[in-house]
Amino acid sequence: MQAKPRPTATPAQALSAMDHLIATSLIGQQEMAQRIGLNVTDLTCFAYVIEAGENLLTAGDLAARAHVTTGAVTGILNRLERAGYVTRRPDPTDRRRVRVAAQPDAEARVREVYEPYYARLHELFADYSPAEIAVLTDWFTRASALAAGYLEEHCRTD
Repeated sequence: MQAKPRPTATPAQALSAMDHLIATSLIGQQEMAQRIGLNVTDLTCFAYVIEAGENLLTAGDLAARAHVTTGAVTGILNRLERAGYVTRRPDPTDRRRVRVAAQPDAEARVREVYEPYYARLHELFADYSPAEIAVLTDWFTRASALAAGYLEEHCRTD
């Protein structure tokens, strides 16, 4: 696919567009969480569990990713377990730890809520060449790492 002509933009315009996307996404996350009966933090943690797949996370892993205390993650896991979203499994190498697994039916329910949105995003990607998608992927990946680093440097409280 040939790249389509794009309007020129400055970094300030790109940052403004990113800020609008983030704000809309935050509101969307709240709406999606409400639709499936979770709060945003619990949904975010469940998303991390899904993302980990077969490489099951520990409670400590989850706390670090979500930037919450291990005590807070215990409450999150209790709520997710009561609601049927996760199960806790003993760590095969360290009996003091547990690993967290997504319940397949809960994962399917969450994917069902997100699929129409992701389908629209896939349609949007169809307007971009593979080279442009590579640039977007690179930018999102690097910006995510930058944001995580900044959060680690400036926002950690423990």
